[in-house]
This record gives sequence, structure tokens and C-alpha cells, in this order.
Amino acid sequence: MQTSEAASRFAGRPPVIPLEEDEQRMLDEEGFLVLEGFADPTLVARLRRRIEDLFALQGEQAGAEFRQEPGTDRLANLVAHGEVFEEVVQLPRLLGAVEHVLGPAFKLSSLNARSARPHSGWTQPFHCDTGALPDTQGNTVCNLLWLLDDFHVENGAPRYLPRSHRAGILPEKALADPVAPHPEERYFTGKAGTVVVMNAHLWHGGTANQTSRPRLALHSFYCRRDRPQQQYQKRLIDPDLQATFPASLRWLLALDDPLNDQLSGETTNQSGFLR
Repeated sequence: MQTSEAASRFAGRPPVIPLEEDEQRMLDEEGFLVLEGFADPTLVARLRRRIEDLFALQGEQAGAEFRQEPGTDRLANLVAHGEVFEEVVQLPRLLGAVEHVLGPAFKLSSLNARSARPHSGWTQPFHCDTGALPDTQGNTVCNLLWLLDDFHVENGAPRYLPRSHRAGILPEKALADPVAPHPEERYFTGKAGTVVVMNAHLWHGGTANQTSRPRLALHSFYCRRDRPQQQYQKRLIDPDLQATFPASLRWLLALDDPLNDQLSGETTNQSGFLR
């Protein structure tokens, strides 16, 4: 690629803060990185308040831009619904982690909230996000899990299989029952404000919330720029709102990217387990 072409391709890209070497090593070897206390209580409260307002406003239509899931309340396309969401998808330290997983050419694929209902009894099958495996160019998906409640095993903390991002096979092809407990599974637990950076080829899935309170998370999902968005932002976000976005957010949402129009206009709403 010529220098001018490369510069044009990354024009407007938001700044990133690279990971430390030990953080890079953790992501590479284990498939995830836990950033304890990343979001301070004020940011957690802002996110929770806006999400609760949207659940109340959208009612039964909540999350209709994507797909419904048993035992779960969802919101989708959150960049269209408040400045706090515009902020969190562009945080330089988190984008540094995304860049480490995907390389410099990435974009936001979707921004969703997921609330596991009390006593839901619903466990997700082990899956890789969008049902994707790495290709010859490397990883294609990266998910940031924001803990907006304390996560523990009883309230549905996500489970995962360490190092499974390097398995080279999807869990539904390798496991007799992807929903069943696995002897090597572990859980993402922690205090509200923790952010888990996950190579989303890692086998993972939400578990049943056995408590009397809902358990809330935010999912910032990114993909490589040569892959379709899970939610086609250009189509979902009101054009008048798009016109207010700075260049950095436009780049991150691929609003001015003809390749994204082609890819995401044809294939979208992909999930690793919802069909």
C-alpha cells in the first residue's frame, strides 16, 4: 500500500495507548486481560443510569436491532443513544488493547447491554463471537466486557476455556454439548468497574443467574475492518446524529468506508450462538 493510501485509510483514527508487555503477553497466551477497577464509580453510575432509562423507554422493543435471548434483557446500537456511549467506545487504553488483538485496522462492530434476569436458568453455549475463527491474517474479533455489577458465579458470570482462542475449531464442532459444564472452564468474576478484554475467538458463554437480582454488563464489540459489523451503524444511527460525530468516531463506526457499506450492507446481525 502506498504511503498516501495508508494515511487516507487511517485518517481520523482515534488515539490509542499501547498495552504494557505483560498485558500483551496475557492476551496472547490466555486469550483475555482483566483490567480491575478500570471504570471509576462515576462512570459506572452514568452507564447504569442511561441503560436503565433506555430499558424503560424501549420496553418490549429493547434490543430489537439485534436478537432476543432467553432469560435476558438486551439493548443494542447504543452509540445512537447517548454521549456516555460515544465516550466509552473511544477510550485510548481500551483501543490499545483492541489494536493488539486485531491490528491497527479495526472498527466498532456493536455496542450492546446485556442484563441476565434473576433466576433465569439460561446458560449460553460455549461460542466464539460471530462464529468466527482466526484467518490467515490473524484475529478478526475482540470483545470488551464491562462489569456494571459485581460478577460472581451465582449471578451468571461468563465462563470461558483458557487458551481456547488458539484451538482452531469452533466449540460446537468440538464439544458433544456446548451448553454442558466443562471440567476446565473458568469464570470472569470481579467488582463493578472491571473491564475484561477478550480475544473473542476464546470459547466463552454467559451462565445462569441464580440470584434474585439482575446482573448487568456492557459489551463493546470490535472487528477487523475487512469484516462486516454485527450492527451496521450507518443504517441504524440517525443521519442527523451522525453529522454531529467527530472524525474519530466516524472512523471507528466506519461511516465513510465504502468497503464497510458493502460488507455490512450484505451481512449483519451475526452471532456465535443465536440463530
